[in-house]
Amino acid sequence: QVQLVESGGGLVQAGGSLRLSCAASGGPRRNYVLGWFRQAPGKERDFGAAINWSGSMTDYSGPVKGRFTISRDNAKNTVYLQMNSLKPEDTAVYYCAAEFLTFDTSANKYPYWGQGTQVTVSP
Repeated sequence: QVQLVESGGGLVQAGGSLRLSCAASGGPRRNYVLGWFRQAPGKERDFGAAINWSGSMTDYSGPVKGRFTISRDNAKNTVYLQMNSLKPEDTAVYYCAAEFLTFDTSANKYPYWGQGTQVTVSP
């Protein structure tokens, strides 16, 4: 089983920045695709960004493209989400997720999830 632990959330003013971290451990293999999803109050859990094992492939949703950057450090089994130019609409619980089968943007394709970290962006 894979365990994922997020950190780095908090309260920030619009235009500010945060960096989220997700530490992965366990499981029989380490070459998972890692992604970030977010869920705003009263909304569905939506795709944010994903990165493959080598880092050669990344994908971003339209609302975060150009502002957020996903990266990973395989030596530390950690994925990061650098969030710049934050907007109030970015307010959500951010979840780290892992999967093995394919590079996907659908939440239901990811079997492993962290507990989430709250990001709040004030106007």
